[in-house]
Amino acid sequence: MEEDFMALAEDDMRTVEFIRSYLPQDVREKFSDDDLFYFLDLLSEYYVESGLLDSEPGEDGCIDIDTEVIAKDIAARAKKEHYGDFDPEDLIWIVQGELEFGEQEEE
Repeated sequence: MEEDFMALAEDDMRTVEFIRSYLPQDVREKFSDDDLFYFLDLLSEYYVESGLLDSEPGEDGCIDIDTEVIAKDIAARAKKEHYGDFDPEDLIWIVQGELEFGEQEEE
């Protein structure tokens, strides 16, 4: 169990490092690593609660993911949880970075 926890923590760390390098400089400066870990958690919750993980791929073998909708959702969640007021336009970069990291991990 401890090994699983450590593997997940290590994966989260690699994901945050990737996202940080993925973000444009002006956006990167707006987020701490703690912010990025927080948004990773919100993204995981979103994927589960929205049913996105259970979606069937289209004819092209891909699942349609609307990063704008996801960014707006996690911005609203952060505000509701009194974590902060974030611009969804900035959060789109985090969503895209997390998705890009996932794609690279699959290769």
